[in-house]
Amino acid sequence: MPVKLAPPDPASLLPVPGVELGIASAGIKRPGRKDVLVMRIAPDAEVVGVFTQNRFCAAPVTLCREHLHAEGGVRALLVNTGNANAGTGEEGLARARATCAALAGQLGIQPAQVLPFSTGVILEPLPHDRIIAALPAAIADLRADNWAAAAEAIMTTDIVPKAASRKVSLDGVEFVVTGIAKGSGMIHPNMATMLAYVATDAPVSCEALEAILRYAVNRSFNCITVDGDTSTNDSCILIATGVSDNNPPPPVLMDDGDARFAPLRDAVTEVLVELAQAIVRDGEGATKFMTVRVEGGRDEAECRQVAYAIARSPLVKTAFFASDPNLGRILAAVGYAGVDDLDVDRVRLYLGDVLVAEHGGRAAGYREEDGRRVMAESDILVRVELARGDAAATVWTCDFSYDYVKINAEYRT
Repeated sequence: MPVKLAPPDPASLLPVPGVELGIASAGIKRPGRKDVLVMRIAPDAEVVGVFTQNRFCAAPVTLCREHLHAEGGVRALLVNTGNANAGTGEEGLARARATCAALAGQLGIQPAQVLPFSTGVILEPLPHDRIIAALPAAIADLRADNWAAAAEAIMTTDIVPKAASRKVSLDGVEFVVTGIAKGSGMIHPNMATMLAYVATDAPVSCEALEAILRYAVNRSFNCITVDGDTSTNDSCILIATGVSDNNPPPPVLMDDGDARFAPLRDAVTEVLVELAQAIVRDGEGATKFMTVRVEGGRDEAECRQVAYAIARSPLVKTAFFASDPNLGRILAAVGYAGVDDLDVDRVRLYLGDVLVAEHGGRAAGYREEDGRRVMAESDILVRVELARGDAAATVWTCDFSYDYVKINAEYRT
């Protein structure tokens, strides 16, 4: 079961003026399952995105990169679950294009104004005819308050839907930031490691919106790992509709020199962090949620390098599942993280509030029962002090359980 993660309250998910969401069932993997999402976006909205760095990227990722800056702007998103349309070659691209053309025809827009997304099994042909057949039902369902249902529709092995909202005041004018995400396995940072769609009604230029997304992703989705595998389909989209009832409308936020930039950036980051942590808490088979904090590095990159070595170690993750304070595994990960001139005699390792290691070995005051006490908790902090500088970084991960193996061994069945 997910680690201290409950489904979002639909009433807490604030509609974003200029965005409508509709859900339908195409029967891609199972009959009757909600597996198609359409998002209709107001004209003149700005849309930016980041995508997987996996060289074997899926057909929809290729098309999204082509369509993102199309003439006329992005007007719709189309998401399907149950099939990743990855490893499908030219036929996969043709089928993805067919779904874009079909949705565009029904919405009265151009095919290049549709961004397609897929998630599910890799190396299987996309059943595009089923998706196209489901589009009228999804369009008929378009509503501004459909975020909770949309979060459920994009799930694959997720147990809990993931969504979050914030209000933000920009120069006395209140705006909304709402987002949804899916992800549970095949999670490792190299952009976004899942699917995520976040929108605000604030008026923002494309350049400022890209800067906000880069900042937020690097402090959220690029700080999580479940199993060390980067998906072929990772995508994170940020939308700024600029739709406002204010008269006159607020001026467009153009760059980071605007006083409104930091509050909006921070609100978007808060939403993405909440979604990213929810993905880890819902990691496949997870029973523990671990925060790995590395401090005292020469720069943030070095701290992240050490944090990831700990967070993605199968030996560390299985020890946490067993609540076994086999903490030499953490020291080993610090040692092989690639910091060549690391002085291990200056490294200090904490498990929660317990000092475990210092001066190159076990701390004099460490007791096994203290380690077991912390390991028995569901939320655990691992803190490493490198004593090399002032930089720090935080990564979130989960344990490896028997269920992780079972889920992935049976994924196609």
